[in-house]
Amino acid sequence: MSGSTEAHRAPTLTQDLLRGIDEDLATTDELLRTRYPGERDVRQPVHTVYVPADTYTPDLPQRWGRQAVEAVEEHGGLVRLAQQVLDGSRRGPGLIAAPERAGADGADGADDGSAEAERLADAVDRKLRTEPVEDLRIDFEDGFGDRSDEEEDHWARTAAEYAARGLAAEAAPGSIGIRFKSMEAQTRRRGLRTLDLFLSTLLHASGGLPEQLVLTLPKVSTPDQVAAMVTACRGLEQGHGLPEGTLGFEIQVETPQLILGADGTVPLGPALDAGEGRVTSLHYGTYDYSASLGIAAAYQGMDHPGADFAKHQMMLAVAGTGVHVSDGSTNILPVGEPDAVAAAWDLHARLVRRHLQHGIHQGWDLHPHQLPTRFLATFCFFRGGFDSAARRLRSYVRREDSAVLDEPATAKALARYLERALACGAVTGAEVESAAGFAPEGLRGLARTGRMDDGDAIG
Repeated sequence: MSGSTEAHRAPTLTQDLLRGIDEDLATTDELLRTRYPGERDVRQPVHTVYVPADTYTPDLPQRWGRQAVEAVEEHGGLVRLAQQVLDGSRRGPGLIAAPERAGADGADGADDGSAEAERLADAVDRKLRTEPVEDLRIDFEDGFGDRSDEEEDHWARTAAEYAARGLAAEAAPGSIGIRFKSMEAQTRRRGLRTLDLFLSTLLHASGGLPEQLVLTLPKVSTPDQVAAMVTACRGLEQGHGLPEGTLGFEIQVETPQLILGADGTVPLGPALDAGEGRVTSLHYGTYDYSASLGIAAAYQGMDHPGADFAKHQMMLAVAGTGVHVSDGSTNILPVGEPDAVAAAWDLHARLVRRHLQHGIHQGWDLHPHQLPTRFLATFCFFRGGFDSAARRLRSYVRREDSAVLDEPATAKALARYLERALACGAVTGAEVESAAGFAPEGLRGLARTGRMDDGDAIG
């Protein structure tokens, strides 16, 4: 009887059948391995600062940081602005209710508002003095406009020389590069010439290719334009003796044709394929895209439903690929009379909070006075959910009983959340270790592979 039971419980799927399934899914396995490798092991900046090429100097980040601090001091101080951002995050409007911040003693419950505002202001003050710009783009496109060839040649070389010096300067941005003119017929040759001159000058001035270099291809309408950029990158690599695949680039999504093609398909996926692994980010272009849809100027913005549709398509296209998504900008700047400055700061903080809630962790800034609300809203987002995320991850790693039953995918997302908070300066390594119960270095493995440094799986 026992032998009969064992035979009954034996697997019925034969090895030949299982091998057949493996063969049937070989193409899918290869697709998942190559097209959807997961998060890249690189830091995504919380913003990209765009400046016209003829206004860039190596000390720009430090200057912007000083101007940001001075602007806040002129309008009531950083603690006051931090309190306003905190109040805005608690009252909405937003996609989700703001999480409650645990008290200073680690107990559940809302923290004292003034104390949290002071901590938030201190963190942002440090940021503005040490790393006011995380990612800088020297603009030869809309921000630079149409100039004579001689003038653009001059600024392409000058910008490259300045960039080499800027990367070695105090408070240097984590990444820097240029946005050159598009692959459209009327600007193609000019844009590629600027890229060529900038890159050759930068290589000479830096003694090699800086790893912080980022290139931005604007106004992409078809995958063919991305393929053409790959061809240009190969030509530059061969001409300068760089290894194949060294040059990557961002795609700016600012035309409807890249969201819905003439054949009714979504060209974003084919555009990534055309990039042959070189595409690092998709950046939404707020105003070009909105204008192309016929949206009146007064209603163009990052929070328009048309913008949301495009950005959600972008997020779907890059999910699991390691390609980042960035939101665009607001052109309402915090300058002028006090009421106008306050309204612009409130709008900017709300828009930053909104794209963070949407799952987009990067946006554009166009003016030094936008830096305070960029970092206040970003730090508020991460600090607001920090205690809960750290506590849940701690319980997951230690396999403790918890009121929240987290799955492995959620645990990885929690680790990525804490990693982003730490990278931008919203929290410190000591705070992570105290709240999560392990060294911050463990976040990298948890977020990408599901394992701690000691090899223990989290799920």
